[in-house]
Amino acid sequence: MGIVMTVIFSAAAAYLGLKVGQVFEAAIPIAIIAVGMTGALGKKNGLGQNVIIQSVGSCSGVIVAGSIFTLPAIYILGLDVSFPRMILSSMLGGFLGILFLIPFRKYFVKEMHGKYPFPEATATTQVLISGESGGQGAKTLLVSGIIGGLYDFIVATFGVWSETLGTTVMHWGQVVADKAKVVLKLNTGAAVLGLGYIVGLKYSFIICCGSLLVWLVIIPLMNLIWGGQVIDLMGTGQVQTISEMSPDGIFREYARHIGIGGIATAGIIGIVKSASVIKSAVGLAASEFRKVPSADTAVADRCQQDLPMKKVVTGIALTLIAVFAFFAFGGVVNNVWQALAGLLIVAVISFLFTTVAANAIAIVGSNPVSGMTIMTLIVTALVLVSVGLKGDGGMVAAMLIGGVVCTALSMAGGFITDLKIGYWVGTTPARQETWKFVGTAVAAATVSGVMLVLNKTYGFTGDGALVAPQANAMAAVIQPMMNGGSAPWLLYGVGAAIALVLNFCKVPALAFCLGMFIPLDLNLPLLVGGAVAWFVGSRSNDAAVNASRSEKGTLIASGFIAGGALMGVVSAILKFAGVDLWLGSWNASCGEAVAIIPFAALIVYMIVASKNRK
Repeated sequence: MGIVMTVIFSAAAAYLGLKVGQVFEAAIPIAIIAVGMTGALGKKNGLGQNVIIQSVGSCSGVIVAGSIFTLPAIYILGLDVSFPRMILSSMLGGFLGILFLIPFRKYFVKEMHGKYPFPEATATTQVLISGESGGQGAKTLLVSGIIGGLYDFIVATFGVWSETLGTTVMHWGQVVADKAKVVLKLNTGAAVLGLGYIVGLKYSFIICCGSLLVWLVIIPLMNLIWGGQVIDLMGTGQVQTISEMSPDGIFREYARHIGIGGIATAGIIGIVKSASVIKSAVGLAASEFRKVPSADTAVADRCQQDLPMKKVVTGIALTLIAVFAFFAFGGVVNNVWQALAGLLIVAVISFLFTTVAANAIAIVGSNPVSGMTIMTLIVTALVLVSVGLKGDGGMVAAMLIGGVVCTALSMAGGFITDLKIGYWVGTTPARQETWKFVGTAVAAATVSGVMLVLNKTYGFTGDGALVAPQANAMAAVIQPMMNGGSAPWLLYGVGAAIALVLNFCKVPALAFCLGMFIPLDLNLPLLVGGAVAWFVGSRSNDAAVNASRSEKGTLIASGFIAGGALMGVVSAILKFAGVDLWLGSWNASCGEAVAIIPFAALIVYMIVASKNRK
């Protein structure tokens, strides 16, 4: 059942991530489904099995995040990548993420117990434990999944109303956008609204602040100061002046790079702060490596049994050898020295950033993997160019190397949640670690196949293409560096300065800078969803009532996410099959104007249903 969940949610998460740039964590929906199936089948004491189902199935979200942030960039750059290469990039990265995290498990899960909140692990554990008395939460998830799925299916397949609502729908808004380069846009999808609810008001607000800084301050200022100038920072042959470009064009060509510089700097700050964590975890792993286990110890400490450290070290060595073989003999690079350079990048960055990923998940439940990957791509490009690999071949190689690292970091962050759930429930960690390899392989194959279908159906460039914001950011970083141009170091420097100031002011720099390079229309609905979460969880003077309402709201939001994303895949399959149900003329004339009505109705339903705790 865990493998079936992996296939379904990998397809759903890939579509959503490429469409809006946010990958939902599948742990909660899968846990609810597992609980519901346990009740439907009349199974008793199914908690341990449900933990394994959830752990295997949650490979979907983490592998998707690692894959779609990098591999679609190859298509965006006008190049091609084979199906086997995509699978190997995702699978080997996933294996490395599992193996690198195991030595850190005891530190994050046991030694730091009670010091990290683990928000997603907490919610998932509550679902699993409450499910022992019945699968009632599955009904809520099913109803909200149907509503969210039909809502997004109507938009994506028929175009009854527009997916994006912006100020340019009005004449004055279009004038302001043309003259002052100021525009506001809001995605009206159910899945994005649900995602905002789970992220919560605090972090959705921080993300939106980064976005608003770019769209309401930086872009208009660039137009005001340099409007009549052509600025070609990357040597790509830019011919348009700033004033001739749309706000979206200014964002793509210039402003987004400020966010990239900020994210890379925030990642480095995170590594420096995690130095003590790395030292402590390596010490724990080393002591475990030297320990000779006895039969009595094995029985007493079942809930602390990892895979034997000798097997972990052997697994790391074999996986790194496989990575080298993939690079050297899989057509990724041109010679052995370039393969060794790629291997060194993968090994060092994956290991160091494992702590950053796990720390972020443990504290806020959000993995800043895209920012860490951008820094990896910058390092990769500099190294590959120095060893003689550039041009189209260099871009493909950099993206595949970056894909391995990105997937490893995504897996490390996601797997720490599963291990914390197992710690609370009493599952043997070694069982989770073993089955995680199976889920990783299945998810890698599924995601690679879905990306091929979506590329042929929508594409990642041009009108009607999937947004794939992270992959576009990766492509924007790598292309100039591999074609004889230079990176926009000035913009990166501005972003780095912003990240340093944010860190000094104790503002989460990763979340803020992530908002700076994701399009505004995908960030504003996060704020709306976060506001709904705050409203639902704060209307009563009884803390227990607020907590109960918030928990039901989480189930509804999870249903919106899962239903919307799954029906998005169905819509993509219909288009891939040549079934055209789009109401083009209606959508062009009235679609955007009426979009606010169903979106408002969706918000009202979410609030009313969440407050009805029955």
